[in-house]
Amino acid sequence: MTEPMVAFEQLLKHLYQSHGFDFTGYKRTSLIRRVQKRVDDLQLKGFAEYLDHLEVHPEEFGLLFDTILINVTAFFRDAPAWAYLQSTILPRILASRGDEDGIRVWSAGCASGEEAYTLAIVFCEAMGMEAFRRRVKIYATDVDEEALQRARHGIYSLKELQGVPASLREKYFELRGQRAAFRTDLRRSVIFGRHDLVQDAPISRLDLLVSRNTLMYFTAETQNRILLRLHYALNDAGFLFLGRAEMLLTHTNLFAPLDMRNRVFSKVARPAARERLMVLAGGERLLDQATVNGAEVRLRELALDAAPSAQLVLDRDGTMIAVNHAARDMFALGSRDVTRRLQDLELSYRPVELRSRLDEAQKERRAVVVRDVQRQVGEGEMQHLEVVVTPMFEDDGSYIGATVAFIDVTSARMLHDRLQRSKQELETAYEELQSTNEELETTNEELQSTVEELETTNEELQSANEELETMNEELQVTNGELQTINVELRDRGLELDRLNSFMESVLTSLRVAVAVLDVDMRVQVWNSRAEDLWGLRSDEVLGHSLISLDIGLPVGDLSAPLRRCLNRERDGEDRIFTVINRRGQTIACRVVLSPLLDRGAVTGVVVLMEKVQAEAEAAEVVRAQA
Repeated sequence: MTEPMVAFEQLLKHLYQSHGFDFTGYKRTSLIRRVQKRVDDLQLKGFAEYLDHLEVHPEEFGLLFDTILINVTAFFRDAPAWAYLQSTILPRILASRGDEDGIRVWSAGCASGEEAYTLAIVFCEAMGMEAFRRRVKIYATDVDEEALQRARHGIYSLKELQGVPASLREKYFELRGQRAAFRTDLRRSVIFGRHDLVQDAPISRLDLLVSRNTLMYFTAETQNRILLRLHYALNDAGFLFLGRAEMLLTHTNLFAPLDMRNRVFSKVARPAARERLMVLAGGERLLDQATVNGAEVRLRELALDAAPSAQLVLDRDGTMIAVNHAARDMFALGSRDVTRRLQDLELSYRPVELRSRLDEAQKERRAVVVRDVQRQVGEGEMQHLEVVVTPMFEDDGSYIGATVAFIDVTSARMLHDRLQRSKQELETAYEELQSTNEELETTNEELQSTVEELETTNEELQSANEELETMNEELQVTNGELQTINVELRDRGLELDRLNSFMESVLTSLRVAVAVLDVDMRVQVWNSRAEDLWGLRSDEVLGHSLISLDIGLPVGDLSAPLRRCLNRERDGEDRIFTVINRRGQTIACRVVLSPLLDRGAVTGVVVLMEKVQAEAEAAEVVRAQA
């Protein structure tokens, strides 16, 4: 395994240990791509550095979780599949149930709730609102708590409701400005909750299970475990509705396709597996000791004694409170050993160390099995045992003790050894037969290889299809982000246009000629009053140095004042010049220079030019100056 992959696996382990989220069952290519996006956003060098960042900044976990879980969903997504479900599957579900029987539906991986509310709409259309409120329960689950919070509110934008036909939109949603809320009276039949398909026990006794484009994010092994749970969750007449990227071609022993185009499957009944799952789910309950009479207590003691395997019963402190007949014979225990602590007996460490197993069973709240334990029972004679340590808990979850069973598997071990020897003899016979059937075997191997290649190709195509679907949903998310940025840029452009128009109006409305120069004295602004006064259009002067312009103004005399303004030697200057305007008239012109400031720094000069006297008065001014 490469160094980056080792760092990535350590990151997944940290996420599980610190937050309880197990991502190890997700497809590595998609998972690495989503985590790498966060690494790139933070401009980090790799997964190891990102793990350090995650330990220092725990709030980053929420952002990472949102990035990994792609919540792409919509109302009536893949409309033809929903039409098939409504026209074909729902009538079969309703026909199989009584008029007053409850109907249970599970939407697994519901994201922000659109799919769950779509189920509510199609059931209401099929059976009526009153019957829906009375009979149907829709359980909608996801691992993303933030998405579930939004789903519980049931409020969506008008854009998100585009997939809902107009007639259904008016019927099932209440308009609230630019948003719409799902009807409150129907909302009570949709129950949202957090659930991890990989770790949590499934919801049971379902008539319909909807999990659309959720399985495609998991590895094949994890998909197998999840499908076993989904199989258990459905009634024998239940239906499974998947997304278009999920086909179940290799799980026909669990689900049979009803319509492969629309990804609808029926359950293949397996009673034995169902019973085992019920046992694993903890279906047995201990009787209430307060109601057991003396005869029943005696009956239990005799039943314990009659058990063929050796058994001990310990309380929470490790004190032995019951030993059956087989255990007394096997370990030479007497009545005086009852009420003694296990740690005081040789039995606590021989033939197997029990104290650590008891701690492990209590801590992990499960039975601990120790296989192939050997015990010397005579000279040259060995007994093989299987030791099962089972913790016991009260209804409130408190630990009350444990049972230890020593199951004698010596006969089974002898049979196993005998079977191994028989297998070796049979293998020798097969080797002789193999030499005569070598050509046939070669042909069979070639055919088998061809079949395996075809199966591999099929699996690769399925994986590629799921990967493309994942990338498509990622692109949808990215497209949504780009659209938001585009709207913001357009709004900023409109705001800039309004600002430019406003500035143009201000400059046009001023009764004086205005020129704005940069630090190199090049003209940046030249308003209409300046055009009227000097006879030069703005496109003729913009970008040119004011000192180089021939406009009737003694611009050479302005060079020194302009430099002083740029150097901030003065805050401004006000001078009157005798000039010739564009009409050839001699006038007195007041020139006001002010530095142009941007956050305290001089970025140019503002030049205000205003005619203050007529031609005759200007001549008088000239004579006075002479």
